[in-house]
Amino acid sequence: MYDLGPDLDAEVPPGTNILVSGPPLSGKRSLCLDILASGTEKGEGAIIVTTKDGADRVLRDFETRIAYEDRPVAVVDCVTRQQGVGDIRDDERIKYTSSPVDMTGIGIKLSEFLQAFYQDQGIQQNRVMLHSLSTLLMYADLQTVFRFLHVFTGRIQSVDGLGVFAIDASAHDDQTMNTLKQLFDGIVTTQEDGPPSVRLAGD
Repeated sequence: MYDLGPDLDAEVPPGTNILVSGPPLSGKRSLCLDILASGTEKGEGAIIVTTKDGADRVLRDFETRIAYEDRPVAVVDCVTRQQGVGDIRDDERIKYTSSPVDMTGIGIKLSEFLQAFYQDQGIQQNRVMLHSLSTLLMYADLQTVFRFLHVFTGRIQSVDGLGVFAIDASAHDDQTMNTLKQLFDGIVTTQEDGPPSVRLAGD
């Protein structure tokens, strides 16, 4: 089982994918990082796919939660190359895609990290965060994002991982939200004031 940390006080089985939905500035990104950090503390793998902030900023924020230097923590950075920042190469901790539009690249880089953690290092429990689905929907239509997420969530399921995916609920219509919700086993709703609420499949 995966413990979702003190903020949510819930456990979910391996292979679970959760949508973290809420308005801007309601703490979605922070909550996702907390969920990953609580796993890192137990020796689990953590992979952060970022479509909004560069890897350096993400890792700085993660380090405020837990010292990750000697731990299996990795980032798929979909931002920095698009900004045209110098000569950037993949390393053991950070892999880059050309932009958030490069969904094939995002899937490949995720699979490379999952293979490194799950198969090569024998880490049985791995947490994956994607922030944010709203960025993907700015660049691509709903059908394309749905197809990408279907494969992405399936990959997490196949390695008994835990996936947490942030979305700005106020930026999308009901049809978009209802279509995407089909792919997830549970929904965490964040609010500007008050604690987040959890609704899991079967509740």
